[in-house]
Amino acid sequence: MTFFARQDRALTALQTRGRYRALIARTGHDFASNDYLGLAESEVLNTAARSALERGVPVGAGGSRLLRGNADEHVLLEQEAAAFFGTQAALFMGGGFQANTAIFSTLPGHEDLVLYDALIHASTHDGMRLGRAETRAFAHNDVKAAKETIKSWRTEGGTGQIWIAIESLYSMDGDLAPVAELMKLADTHGAVLVVDEAHATGVFGDMGRGLSHAFADRENLLTLHTCGKGLGVSGALICGARVLIDTLINKARGFIFATAPSPLNAALVRAALNELRDNPARQVAAQDLMNHAHKEARERLGLAGFQSQIMPIVIGADKPTMTLAQSLQDRGYDIRGIRPPTVPRGTSRLRISITLNTPAPVISEMFRDLARAKEATAP
Repeated sequence: MTFFARQDRALTALQTRGRYRALIARTGHDFASNDYLGLAESEVLNTAARSALERGVPVGAGGSRLLRGNADEHVLLEQEAAAFFGTQAALFMGGGFQANTAIFSTLPGHEDLVLYDALIHASTHDGMRLGRAETRAFAHNDVKAAKETIKSWRTEGGTGQIWIAIESLYSMDGDLAPVAELMKLADTHGAVLVVDEAHATGVFGDMGRGLSHAFADRENLLTLHTCGKGLGVSGALICGARVLIDTLINKARGFIFATAPSPLNAALVRAALNELRDNPARQVAAQDLMNHAHKEARERLGLAGFQSQIMPIVIGADKPTMTLAQSLQDRGYDIRGIRPPTVPRGTSRLRISITLNTPAPVISEMFRDLARAKEATAP
């Protein structure tokens, strides 16, 4: 192979280091998905899909939202989402990655500062690269460090708007952001707090409206609720002040030049939001299962401090992590290993996700087998 020799060498190097990625089928008990409320294959959404098709909702949009792709279901979803999340307006986009890229490439100006948590998602990094604002990181979940960075930037002559970018629940560590403290920091400095609620939507907050919902009426709060995790569908909702949503509609290239999401998909997201509102038992069940998993991890593995449905079991090196993941997959558990660059070097881990797709007895059995497998593969 000569034409793509450089790429071939790079892939071989990844294999040598235990970092080669491949698509594998989903089999076994679900400990890998983000379908936290078990909605993706639920009768709730199956019924909603049949109903939408019967009333003539199109499968395809046929164009961008600014051309002929703007369907009634998109408009209804955005109206209902704004009301549900308590904001002035909402914008539906094709996915969370696209939405984050649109936010950070469009809204901060060239005189502004994007101050971001060191563990912020890759989509935010891509958006910042495309944007014009200066960017600075602060230590993960460290409000004092964020405050000092703002002070330094102002002292150095920074005069523009500050945008503080965080996730409310971090997808690889499973820990929660100090949202209230960061909101206070934003208020103090006239900053905008941008909260990616991707992994909190449906699971945390009143009716699953996220960890920042208490501040939803603030003009300086912008939230992102992805629809492919707790809501069980796909797409993303950007919720916030009308002027910011209108700016995205007029200036965000990822919105203007993209074919609109499927109107059928918008109808399904509407159904998922209705389920959050009308069936609080689903969120309660997810919290109960999460607490059960935390208890099992503490008793079986001696691990504590988990804060959410995402439970990282840090192994360290890449190859032992993947060996352990394979061992658990062979036992019938769909558990995946996470390696750099998704996580920092030396912190490869099993990312265990607790969803309503897997009942409590199976969770207990998995932690028992995980303890045995860890012991068997220990050096």
